[in-house]
Amino acid sequence: MVWSGIAAAASGIGAFAIGGACAYAYLRGRMRSAKTLFEISMSLNSTLKRREQLEIIMNSAKKVLPVEAASVLLADPDTGELFFEMAQGEKWDAVREIRLAPGEGIAGHVAETGAGVIVNDAASDPRWSNRVAQRTGFVTRNLLTVPIVNQGRIEGVLQVINKMGNRKFNFRDRMLLERVAKPMAVALENARLYQQLEQSMEALQRTTAIKERLESELQIAGGIQMSFLPRTMPSAQEPYDICALLKSAKEVGGDFYNFFKLDDDHLFFTLGDVSDKGIPAALFMAVTLTLIKGKMTADLTPGQLLRMVNDELCRDNPVLFATIVCGVFHTKTGEIALSEGGHCTPYVVRADGAVEPVKLRKSLPLGAMADVEYHDGRVVLDPGDRIVVYTDGITEAENAALEQYSGERLQEFLRMTAPMSSAELIDAMIMHVYLFADGAPQSDDIAVLSLLRRS
Repeated sequence: MVWSGIAAAASGIGAFAIGGACAYAYLRGRMRSAKTLFEISMSLNSTLKRREQLEIIMNSAKKVLPVEAASVLLADPDTGELFFEMAQGEKWDAVREIRLAPGEGIAGHVAETGAGVIVNDAASDPRWSNRVAQRTGFVTRNLLTVPIVNQGRIEGVLQVINKMGNRKFNFRDRMLLERVAKPMAVALENARLYQQLEQSMEALQRTTAIKERLESELQIAGGIQMSFLPRTMPSAQEPYDICALLKSAKEVGGDFYNFFKLDDDHLFFTLGDVSDKGIPAALFMAVTLTLIKGKMTADLTPGQLLRMVNDELCRDNPVLFATIVCGVFHTKTGEIALSEGGHCTPYVVRADGAVEPVKLRKSLPLGAMADVEYHDGRVVLDPGDRIVVYTDGITEAENAALEQYSGERLQEFLRMTAPMSSAELIDAMIMHVYLFADGAPQSDDIAVLSLLRRS
């Protein structure tokens, strides 16, 4: 009896020791898994770059479950197809171009159902797709696939293949891989947001660089445009005082002016307005001024000049047009021959302050239609009289209440300008318009020309 009792006690102690060892091994395994999962979570939070995160996930999956290969397949939000975003293992570079149709293969099944799947005999499973095997020659014995879920939305699947030692995947393996996949979805979403932020920053940098380059090019274009205009005004010894100003609403614009002597007794001047703004208008303006300067001679009337220029412009079927006034001033007699094409009415300001509109026979703008007749008119300036030509950027300037400066207000202003020089008149006119606008932005180009007969 004594010996039997001792034997029973010894057997109980042995069973306890074996059970304790198993429990210790189990707890140690759980602790190791928990530590690994914590390390995975910390590693995923150490970077916001998707490629680095996927590398961490792949390495983590193979660390938790020793396998021959692992892959991440993500869902295309537009087509629902699965594509290999990341894969590890021999010959896996060959699968990166493969796309699985919705529901195709084990991965497609998991992506559709949202439930993890253990397949320990891949070849006999009816859901198995051998497209990857055909492309790579890789033999899949068994595999474990779990979904990657973010806020109820399946982003893709995490898959491990061929458990080492010819062992089978089990429920515990599935639980471990699902724990790996859980923080993965959040990490991928953060990586996606970070990638979008990087792309937005790159786009902003490109846009800023383009904007800076365009601004530089526009400044150069503005300088080129201004080079078409007279750089110096006539000396005080001339029997006339002429001055002009151009203020573009943008860096470059379509308003233009020019004046130059045809001979000792004749001064040519012109002012116009192209139907657009910016670079296209500036180019049309440059062509128009080049044609005017190249064709105008002392034996042409302004109307004849405009007909010739218009015919040249219309040969290329332009999409723009330009209103214009041009004239030839006889410096000894004070007579001005004038012609216009759809432009604002010029004004003569007499020495006593009287303002008279110059009534010219109307015609079409340059470039609007071929074979147009342009008519000549005449006006005479006595000493102290002047003619003022302008674009509609003056009369159509608006204030905050959307009221226009108007021709009537311009005439009222001109009545006060008889004693002024041409430069003083233009400065005062621009200031008068700006005061009227009261801070409202300039919406159109402005050009003004004043020709005063001194004697």
